[in-house]
Amino acid sequence: MSPLTPSDRQGDARPDLGGAIAQPGEPDVPDGPDGPDGQDAQGGPDDLTGAAGAGENAIELKATEGLSQGQIVRRRFWRHRGAIVAMAVLGGIVALVTTSIGWGPIPGWWKHNYWSTYPIAVPGGRPTLSISLSGGLHLGEHPFGQDTVGHDMFAMTMRGAQQSLTVMVLIGLLATLIGVLVGATAGFFRGKVDTLLMRFTDMMIAIPVMVIGLVLGHWLNGASAVSLGLALAFVEWMAMSRLVRAEFLSLREREFVDAARVAGASSARIIVKHILPNAVGVIIVNATLLMSAAILLETALSYLGFGIHFPDISLGNLVSEYQSAFAQRPWLFWWPGFFIIVIALSVNFIGDGLRDAFDPRQRRIPSKRKMARAARRAVAR
Repeated sequence: MSPLTPSDRQGDARPDLGGAIAQPGEPDVPDGPDGPDGQDAQGGPDDLTGAAGAGENAIELKATEGLSQGQIVRRRFWRHRGAIVAMAVLGGIVALVTTSIGWGPIPGWWKHNYWSTYPIAVPGGRPTLSISLSGGLHLGEHPFGQDTVGHDMFAMTMRGAQQSLTVMVLIGLLATLIGVLVGATAGFFRGKVDTLLMRFTDMMIAIPVMVIGLVLGHWLNGASAVSLGLALAFVEWMAMSRLVRAEFLSLREREFVDAARVAGASSARIIVKHILPNAVGVIIVNATLLMSAAILLETALSYLGFGIHFPDISLGNLVSEYQSAFAQRPWLFWWPGFFIIVIALSVNFIGDGLRDAFDPRQRRIPSKRKMARAARRAVAR
């Protein structure tokens, strides 16, 4: 066999692939229907979408490079504008109801209390709150108005918000704790333990929460916010236990759990140190949603007369007490209802932001303009 000449070697190194590889000096454009005159070859929608997706992924990976999981979660949460605004609003409400009439050892700056009666300052007890460009904010003697006997509605609304927030926090914390304990135990150990705990959970779910709440409210007639919150927490943990159990069933089969078992870690250590930190996202998100539902449950029970009773006050109690005065004195109904809606919406928005922060799949889809800009940057590189 004769040796190959340089020209033969060059010819073998460049086989004929039907024009798939461009020759030197020729543009690298594929043939066929999407050739030089086709839409895709000119950077059409398909190319823009693919390049934009690659650009978005590259941007996301570059933005989170070198960051811990906690830092990534915090960064995603702070990008959620709705959650940030809701957190600021909820923080403002908590600061207002805490400092205005005082709470526990914290003294209040408001001059009236919620249990005393005062002379009617304005005919009909109308609110004295006014906002103007020239004079700014003017509270007056009774900014939220007065009822027929002279109670200050601002002080009463602040007290009602204090009690409703207390019930919300107690239900959220205690119900979350019970749900995590039941769900983690059932999901990790499975078998008879799982069957027993889940059948008990199914039995509790079959009974409507409102019915159990009515029974507890009747049993705790005239209950305080603390006792009502503790009682309702024992009927609000079922959904949390189901979610935690599903998460533990998935996580217990991962490699890091097998490695911990081989290393001799006990079941309690595996649950607390290895599985629970990986399920904290699901727990935190659903705890916020549980707290949002808790304040509405307390409001409904107090509205029906089975929640917090006078001489104490809650927002639902105020709505129930002054519903008949809606036509003549609507401000008595507006302010408690306004605080109920704002608190519930704020907690919901915070939960939505936490869900987006903990779940990387909950990324916002970029607009067409951002996709086109990312595609142009990718092509420029």
